Amino acid sequence: MERKVLVVNSGSSTLKFKLFALPAEKVIVKGMVDRLGLDHSVFVITYQGVKHSQEVPVESHVQAVKILIQQLLDLKVINDVQELSGVGHRVVSGGPYFDDSTLLDNDSLKELSQIDEYAPLHNPAERKGIEAFAQMLPDVPQVAVFDTTFHKKLPKMNQVYSIPKEYDEKFGARRYGAHGTSHDYVSHKAAEFLQVPYEQEKMISLHMGSGVSITAIKDGHSFDTSMGFTPIAGVTMSSRAGDIDISLVAFLMEKLQINDIHTMIDILNNDSGLKGISGISPDMRDLIAAKDTNPNAKLAIDVFINRIIKYVGSYIAEMQGVDIMIFTAGMGENNPAIRQAIMDNFSFLGIEVDHEANENGKGIRKITTDNSKITGLVVPTDEELMIVHEFERLVK
Repeated sequence: MERKVLVVNSGSSTLKFKLFALPAEKVIVKGMVDRLGLDHSVFVITYQGVKHSQEVPVESHVQAVKILIQQLLDLKVINDVQELSGVGHRVVSGGPYFDDSTLLDNDSLKELSQIDEYAPLHNPAERKGIEAFAQMLPDVPQVAVFDTTFHKKLPKMNQVYSIPKEYDEKFGARRYGAHGTSHDYVSHKAAEFLQVPYEQEKMISLHMGSGVSITAIKDGHSFDTSMGFTPIAGVTMSSRAGDIDISLVAFLMEKLQINDIHTMIDILNNDSGLKGISGISPDMRDLIAAKDTNPNAKLAIDVFINRIIKYVGSYIAEMQGVDIMIFTAGMGENNPAIRQAIMDNFSFLGIEVDHEANENGKGIRKITTDNSKITGLVVPTDEELMIVHEFERLVK
């Protein structure tokens, strides 16, 4: 019997969705609400290869869900909301409250409201999306899947900060990581593709989108990861600063006459990274196009690669080697020049790039030669499908 599961990623001004038909795991509908809560909101839905787009006022997540459900009915995707087997939600941080994906009920919905501060840019909007679906579809099961779950087995030494231990015990002030749903999916896919035992491989997964995180995987679980208490930490990203000396934050606040720490954090999240260094764009494609004429664009690219190399190198030392290097997400899947620049820096360890495979091809594939001592792979991520799998596991 066919079942339909809706996967949702709620943002502050967007609501993205995909409807899966099970057990075929086929995407039958996808789309998004853009500019949610802003002027000129747009609702886009694609069904049977036809894209439907309309500008319609969408003032809240509840209204976005209402429009989505009505569109599914109008397009005859469903004849009744009871045809929806459930809704799976991506949530960035489970904080200290959620160590695993969870089937949502009244108690867990209350707990969700307590973890906004662990991912302030993401969790509040994701919670609003969950609450909107709970209001509009009260009888349909909902599951929250947390990006932090994959990192719950980090060794203690890689969880704690060098601050008084009581801050962790009282407030949950520790490293949680992010992009765990993606790292989990692509690392298992890599082992499956290479037909090797997952638990025995040392892997480094590079999720490179607008947000970037590097994860070391050893003994079948996350061993270390670049993002920390929130997703602002780690390597240089499109508009996020990554690691920064905390004293520099205080220094800049004084120089810029900023009194509210949230204003400074907003700068580090939205005006830094590639965008801040280059002064022209957060998009790597724009920087590559401008690098020969704009020194700041070239500098931004160099910094981006340099910070990734530092993390990858430290993880190789920490795991005492690496068997598989995985590239995924927007840049990871679609930018051969960045992949090659990273791998070339580890040629001294015997990694050999297969230039033809790296430059061409689609889907999961090997991009190193048969003689390479480290296997490089491109593995397209599918966080939505991973959420479907989690929904199925919990509901069953």
